[in-house]
Formats: sequence, structure tokens, C-alpha cells
Amino acid sequence: MADAAPSPEKSSEPRRGEKYEGISGGESGSRPVVLRSDFNPLANFSPTVKTDGDGRATVKVKVPDNLTRYRVMAVAASGERRFGTFETDLTARLPLMARPSPPRFLNFGDRCELPVVVQNLNDAPQTVTIAVRATNAALPEGGGRRITIPANDRVEVRFPVATDRVGKAVFVVRTASRASGDAAVVTIPVYTPATTEAFAVYGELDAGATVQPIALPRDAVTGFGALDITTSSTEVQSLTDAVVYELGYPFECSEQLSSRILTVAALGDVLREFKAEGIPAPEVLKKDTDQEIAVLLGRFRSDGGVRLWPDSREADPFVSAHVGHALALARSAGFKHPELDAKIAANLNYLKNIEAHIPKDYSPRERREIGAYAVYVRMKMGDRDPAKAARLAVGAGKTLSGESLGWLLAVLSESNGAPAARAALRQTISNRITETAGAAQFGDGPDADDWHTFGSKRRAEGVILDALMSDAPASDLIPKLVRGLLGHRVAGQWGSTQENVFILLALGRYFKTYEKDPPGFTARAWVGERLASESRFLGRTTERRQTAIPFGMVPPDAKDVTLAKDGPGRMYYRIGMRYAPQNLVLAPLDAGFEVTRSYEGADDPADVKRRPDGTWEVRAGSRVKVTVTMTAISRRVHVALSDPLPGGFETLNTTLKGTEPPPPENADAAPVLPDNWWFRGFGPWYDHLALRDDRAEAFTTRLEDGTYVLTYFVRATTPGEFIVPPPKAEEMYHAETFGRGASARVVVK
Repeated sequence: MADAAPSPEKSSEPRRGEKYEGISGGESGSRPVVLRSDFNPLANFSPTVKTDGDGRATVKVKVPDNLTRYRVMAVAASGERRFGTFETDLTARLPLMARPSPPRFLNFGDRCELPVVVQNLNDAPQTVTIAVRATNAALPEGGGRRITIPANDRVEVRFPVATDRVGKAVFVVRTASRASGDAAVVTIPVYTPATTEAFAVYGELDAGATVQPIALPRDAVTGFGALDITTSSTEVQSLTDAVVYELGYPFECSEQLSSRILTVAALGDVLREFKAEGIPAPEVLKKDTDQEIAVLLGRFRSDGGVRLWPDSREADPFVSAHVGHALALARSAGFKHPELDAKIAANLNYLKNIEAHIPKDYSPRERREIGAYAVYVRMKMGDRDPAKAARLAVGAGKTLSGESLGWLLAVLSESNGAPAARAALRQTISNRITETAGAAQFGDGPDADDWHTFGSKRRAEGVILDALMSDAPASDLIPKLVRGLLGHRVAGQWGSTQENVFILLALGRYFKTYEKDPPGFTARAWVGERLASESRFLGRTTERRQTAIPFGMVPPDAKDVTLAKDGPGRMYYRIGMRYAPQNLVLAPLDAGFEVTRSYEGADDPADVKRRPDGTWEVRAGSRVKVTVTMTAISRRVHVALSDPLPGGFETLNTTLKGTEPPPPENADAAPVLPDNWWFRGFGPWYDHLALRDDRAEAFTTRLEDGTYVLTYFVRATTPGEFIVPPPKAEEMYHAETFGRGASARVVVK
């Protein structure tokens, strides 16, 4: 039985090897307890070790902090025909061991129990003091316990935990008896609740002042959210949300990885100076981009094409050009990899003969668009081909998409060739652009069958804007297109990774080219009658000054935000608000998909129950079958289905056991297929499945109308009460077409 002991105080995140003196007077004597934090399961890998003349070799290994049994394996080879293997075990342990077992993640608003197993390997019972210290988490019932553990036995102690705020939760567990002690640290992410809502308004000020009314949310979660006021001397600050969207997009097909690389490579010089919430530090961006480049290089085929997913059989021609675009800009930006030059050369050869790689079922418009993109990317690689661009342009008329017009015009403009074709492209663009007094937009959208190329109006406008800056830098269409694009943002961003990356490429170039007035002004902001910030901008800089005011510090009578500028230059501003509603349960929404989710016991139906209020009650330790049903009333393309997990679940990869269905006995008999298999295609309806720590994802390139089922299995590992964000289906390149199920609450007990 556990007795109450003093709760430890909170402090900063500990370091590996940090030493703690004994807990509670005299226990563990004066010997310090060393903190364990390195739990790498691989203690050592030595691919090449040479023996001495007696056939002996020594490998020094620094064992990680795991208290576990390690398997030691060795493979020996001598010459071409003599081989041998050997295997043994090595156990690392302490007389008194603490094993904390937190969930892999938590959501804001979760409450759970942190299990700590304390093992006594002494031959006598031990009275042990356990202390838990938490950073960014609360311990409602305190963090101290005192227990008695029999000789050579173990006891589990559970500490109730509640999330404090979004970020990282760090738990330091210390145990001590009079004979020995142990200390371990574990860190888990605490995610922003999926129900977070955000709003932002952007503007610019050349002189004087402007007033923006505000209304604070009345049902916001206490301690989460703020009023953000950002000022800068460059419009780059208005790209923050789009950059954050691009870098943080959760899926990882080759197109999405390439779009992230393009964002960093093209805007890297700006991002290095322009620090914004949600944009990683330069060294983190470089490390992440290096890793993404390595992943893309691993998806190349021998002919220089690139797979959309790592398990795709064939290369995707449009994606292959997009990957080449990303790698070419990455190389120009200074990124390096041993295989980078060779892969770019292979991709260039692929693009030179791109027509041979386009499947026959692609529409003529798609074939022209892929050809136009390929010749544009070749130019970025240093291989200009204005003759081919002219052949694609002349006589095409309306069979050319907006993107094709822009890419071909860029090639001909930068090559200064084929004046007749160049003039025809200019005229076609002019004819198809709609202008108002302040903005312009491209009139035509993609055809219904142009789904292979991810087309959209906004992406076309970004490509055309970039081309006009090469072809006619003084054109009055350029600032109008910029204003039109900025006006079509929703929550500060555009609708897909393709839209965002090509618009970011164009606007990044625009801001570097056209913002020429050196700033020298003072920006001030008032919330109600209170001065909230005052910033001085001198000379060209991409710095922005951000003031985040927690809702609890906003004056209760504040009705507006006033911004003023004193001095030359243009001031750009953003007034944003982010918060989490107290009601973290969302109702279903059908905006193109209908999505539902259910849980059931995989081994015993009694393991999972549904309470009258809709809460799911799950027995701890049980296996759970998760069923997500998605219905599309018409054909959809590039679909992502994502189902978030509660913090107390862990996914189980049942494919390791072999679950492929048997073939039908005869052609006339309908095969009996398990869940996730689609009869019309006799195979899984999805192209790619990913089981992650916090969610399950399924992707398909093309989805016919109908109902589709995704099932997977999880285990309930951690007792507690968990908020489960809703499952969601979306067209990745037309994000306005989506659907979500209902939020849920899961109690594991």
C-alpha cells in the first residue's frame, strides 16, 4: 500500500547523467542517483571489425540506459567460403529499477495515469520512496509515494497526470531506498487539440493609423490561446501561415516532400532571417531538408523517374518533374548529398523524353501540361530548350492550362527566343485574365480530368505571376495578381501543397524584387486604450515584431486594436487570434465526404462498451478493432483519410502476420474479402497505408463513388480519459472538399 510522500518541486528539463542526491533524509545514503535518459534499443552496430592473428577482436560498447536484455549477434567471414555466426545475451540491471511507461503522446485536455513499475532485485524487502517531477504537466494527486516491495519482486504505482499546455511533457522519476536508487526521464509530445480555431486579418499601412475591431471568444479554454499582433516592413510576414502549412503538412508522398524542399530552397535566405512562430530554426530546417532529400533520392527508378509513394510500382511523370524541380533548386541553394548530381542527371534524361513516360490514358491537356513543366524544370537544371517550348505553345490555344502558359512563357522569356510563340502566350494569358480596379485573377480552372497534375486556379495564377516577372517586369498585372492571390487566402494560406508552394515561389520573388523603399518608421499598437507594442524598423530587414497577449491579460473592455506608423516605408501587419473552445467535441461535417468511426473488442466484445453519452469505455490491456467508414458520392482524386488515436492507444501492425486474402476458387464466385479490400478492384482501396504513433493514414490517387472501410487494430495501453480528434477525409489538392466524423472521448480503465 502506498503512503503519501512529499511531492517534488517542478524545475527545468533534466540532462542525461545528471546526479541526484538521496530522496528523503538518509535514504540511499549519500550516494548520488544517476539519471537515465538514453533508451536507444540499438546499443552498437559495427559493420566491419578485423580480428588479430589469433582470430580475436574487441569492440567497446557504451550500453544505453535501458535496463533490459540485449541480444549480442556476430557474423564472421573469412575468404569466400568460410562463414560463421554466434549469439548470446547481455542483461543490464540495477538492484532497484524504475520503469516509467507513459503513452507515446497526449492531446491537450487529456488526463491519464502514468504507470511506474519499480523492481526490487535485492534478497530482502525494500521500503522505497518514489518521486515524480513533471514539466508541462500537472500531478493532481501529488508526485510522491512510499511503498514496500517484497524481495525479488515488483510493484506498479500509478500517478494521475493532466496535460498543462501544448508542447513537450517531461517526467523525471526517482526512486530510492536505504540500499540503492534509480532515476529515469521520459519526454512525450502534447499536441494542440484538433479543435483549435484560428483567425487572422492582414493589411498594410502607408501612413496614419488604422483600427481593427476585435471580439474575444467567450468559450475559450483557460490558459490556451492569445491575441497576436505582428508588424514588419516587408510583406513576407504575410506568408507565415502558408510557410507553416507547407512545412508542417503531415503526409509524405513525393510531391509533398518536394514542395517542402522547394519552400526551403527558394525562400531559405528569407527564412534564415525571418523568425516566426511555427517555422523551425535554420539548423533544424537544414537537417529536415537533408533528410527529405535523402528520402526522395531513395524513390528514384533506374530510368530517372520517381515514385509517388515508396511502395508504388511505377513512376509518376508529373511528380518526377516536381522532384527534379525541388532537387535542382536545392542544389542551387547549397544542399548536398553524395547521389544528388547523379540523380538530377538521370531525372534530366527522363524529362527530355517525358512524352514516352506519360501513360496513354492521360488527357491531351494533361500531356501538354506535363511537357510544359518538364521543359521548365530542364531550364532550372541548366538545360534550356526554347525550341521545344515553342512547339508546345504554338497553336495550342485553350488546350493549354494556365500553368502550361506560365511555364512555357518563362522558358521563352528567360531564353529570349521564339518571339512569335512568346507573343501568342502573352495574348492568351491576357485574354484569360479577369481584372478589377485592384486585383486580377486567372479565369479558367482545371478540367475535370486533369487530376494527374494537381491543377487549380490559384496555382495557375502563381505560375503566371512568376512568368510575368521574367517576361514583363513592369506589367501592371503583376501587383494585381499579387493582391488577388493574397485575397484568396483562407486562414493565411491557400488550398493545397501545390497551390502554396508555387504561390510562395512567385511571391517570394516578388517581394525581393519590388519592395524597394528603405523603411525607417516606428510601428505602434494599442489594445483598447493600452499601448501593447512599439517597434522601430530601420533599413531593409525581414524582421517582424510579434506581441502575443494571453487572453487573460487582454483588458476586458478592449473592443479594438489600433495600429499606427510614423516614418517612411510601408508597414505590414497581422492581427491573429488562436484559441481552443471549451467544448472539444466536434459534430460530423460533410463537405464532400461522410466519415464515421467506431471501436469494438477484437478478442472479447465486452472489452469495449459505449456509454449513453457516447463515451467509449475500453478495458486496459485489450486489443481494439478500429473501423473508419468513408463515403464519397462522386469520384474523388488524391484522397487522404486520417484517423487520430487517443493517447492511451498504440497501433498494432497486423500485416507482419500475413493477412492477404486467398484468391477466389473460380471466376464466377465472389471472393470473400476482409475489411479494407475493395471488391471492384480486388485489392486494398488505398495505395498507401501508414500507421503512426498518433494516427492511422490511408491514401489513394483515385477514388470512385462508393463506401470504403479502413480497419486497423490497436491496444489500450494507458488508463485515463482521452480526447480523440475526429477522423477526416480530404482531397489533398482541393482541401475545400473534405469531411470529418465526430470527436470522441475514450476512457481506458
